[in-house]
Amino acid sequence: MDDTLAQYDFTAQRLYIDADLASGAMVATSREQANYLLNVLRLRDGETIHVFNGRHGEWRAHVSAKGRRDAELAIGEQVRPQPPAGDLQYLFAPLKHARLDYMVQKAVEMGASRLTPVISRRTQATRVNTERMRANAIEAAEQCGVLAIPAVDEPVRLDKALADWPADRRLIFCDEDATPGDPVSAVRAAWTGDGAAVAVLVGPEGGFDEGERRTLLAMPAVIAISLGPRILRADTAAVAALGVVQAAVGDWR
Repeated sequence: MDDTLAQYDFTAQRLYIDADLASGAMVATSREQANYLLNVLRLRDGETIHVFNGRHGEWRAHVSAKGRRDAELAIGEQVRPQPPAGDLQYLFAPLKHARLDYMVQKAVEMGASRLTPVISRRTQATRVNTERMRANAIEAAEQCGVLAIPAVDEPVRLDKALADWPADRRLIFCDEDATPGDPVSAVRAAWTGDGAAVAVLVGPEGGFDEGERRTLLAMPAVIAISLGPRILRADTAAVAALGVVQAAVGDWR
């Protein structure tokens, strides 16, 4: 763990704001943010909260209350600098509502930098509320000390995503039909160490059909792994798969 993160006070309340941050700046809040600060957190004039925007690190800010429904934030000193941008794409078959919310939150905690819903032949939930996904990503970042907000893509068909796949990005394919084994060792053994970016693909709970699986296994960029002998729900598989990749070639090493 980074020394700065290890020493960080995670008891501090945090708020994401989409505004430039610098010492001495005054930042207006939205009606919803003001309500959260003044009526949910019950912060009073002059009290502090940590703020971040995904670009300029994290800052201590003082609340400037204007009644019970309006507030500004006076930006003070920087608490943490912005870390280098990560590059871990997570592709997944959409889930329904609460389980999708959970999966997005856990993917953010596990270091995903881009979230890409993919529609395969057995995908059951094909309508995706990307604004809700982004709201859940922001909430997870606020709660867990994450400073980068992942990009959220519009849904794409799996065949389209694979046809346009960049040659310089490895794709870790969580294959339900793969022989169970040590997935961390499997990723490390297949990794070429050429500085390629990485992505993870988890399919729908019905799995990929044989045609999709053949296409994936034929791609030079694909590394197929098993997530063990048990059947995992798709939201659980997200945590397991991202943990494998972070342990094998990511920032857990």
